Amino acid sequence: MDGPDAVRRPSVEGRAVVDRPLRTLDVLTWPEVEAVAAGSILAVPVGSTEQHGPHLPLGTDSAVAVALAHRLAAARPDVLVAPALPYGSAGEHAAFPGTLSIGAAALELLLVELVRSADAFGGVVLVSGHGGNAAPLAAAVSTLRAEGRDVLGWAPLVTGGDAHAGRTETSLLLALAPEAVRLDAASPGDTRPLAAVIGDLRRGGVAAVSPNGVLGDPTGATAEEGGRLLDMLAADLIAAVRAWRP
Repeated sequence: MDGPDAVRRPSVEGRAVVDRPLRTLDVLTWPEVEAVAAGSILAVPVGSTEQHGPHLPLGTDSAVAVALAHRLAAARPDVLVAPALPYGSAGEHAAFPGTLSIGAAALELLLVELVRSADAFGGVVLVSGHGGNAAPLAAAVSTLRAEGRDVLGWAPLVTGGDAHAGRTETSLLLALAPEAVRLDAASPGDTRPLAAVIGDLRRGGVAAVSPNGVLGDPTGATAEEGGRLLDMLAADLIAAVRAWRP
């Protein structure tokens, strides 16, 4: 008997072929997708390309979103993972070279159109890794649900974590891609709570409060802590999807 995670590809010369679970959309053909889409959830990692201090790569938020989407797929055989969207609403980081932002309005429209194009699937979960995507993500989900589409928006929340490129994100990247972390360049930025600096951030961007682009303190970050955070966030995402789609 086939294992519970086995997926039957379309028949080859009249013979059904059992293969490994079909997890990643970009390596599949349309007949392979057609065979499973109606009973599947499409997980779309929504990231950003933005500065994360002098010690973390610009793709940090995208890497976290992709990792969590794959954790979801590993827990649920009905989940396929779409290619990541690596651009988001990141205008607050515009003063730092390398940051690429499409803005809130464009991101909202992009997400709406993307999910509209995914009607072949049983549902879509948008896994966002960037805090600045929150408002356009919520607006897009509201529009799509009003149209009768089955969509969930989810973003990680670490209670007590620092806001940007501090210990929290540095630990996550040490667990996911330690070779990409420049610990010798890591230094504290503005360590005040986000609520204390949000006004200045909205007026002048991150550079107005933190010359190195860090909101927090990466000191003490470890891969072990990052692994625990990933487990916690993945469990939260899996629970959110279960509550949405039992």
